[in-house]
Amino acid sequence: MLQEVNHATGSPSATVLLEIEKAFGGHAPNVFKAYAEHPRLLAANWGKFKAVMLQGKLRRKVKETIAMLISYDNRCKYCIAAHSAALRSLKVSDPEIAAMHHGTLPDDFTHQEKALVKFARQANTHWHAIGNADLQALFDLDIEKSEMLEALGVMELFIAFNRCADVLGVEIDF
Repeated sequence: MLQEVNHATGSPSATVLLEIEKAFGGHAPNVFKAYAEHPRLLAANWGKFKAVMLQGKLRRKVKETIAMLISYDNRCKYCIAAHSAALRSLKVSDPEIAAMHHGTLPDDFTHQEKALVKFARQANTHWHAIGNADLQALFDLDIEKSEMLEALGVMELFIAFNRCADVLGVEIDF
């Protein structure tokens, strides 16, 4: 079901997949390969992934936690596996990952980071219930609006990846 891309062709998809392989240590995740048949969408999703996951103020561990928990809440097996693997590469143990599923975040997370993870999960599952008091609670923790947007950006990106991976039946490659 995944398109095989000939890297020698210099096609737009091949060029982007080569960049992705370099960023992932020689491996282009299957979720990106699934987009190869639509080069502009592949490039757009890769660009957003880089902007959201590889740049910004929030620590990578916090972003990977948000990505994994959004995927867990959305029951996306592919993305749960991918972001659990990313967390393991950041020295998070399997028991710690399992504890995250039940709301226990790592001890090295600040109060602000824990609040942002909770906020992103709430925005995924109960966005309509978020009100001014919720936002004010984050501001009261000295969380900047840009940090809220960054956490929401992770949530938004992985809602889309969750749906795509599930609908297309992307094979787990982690």
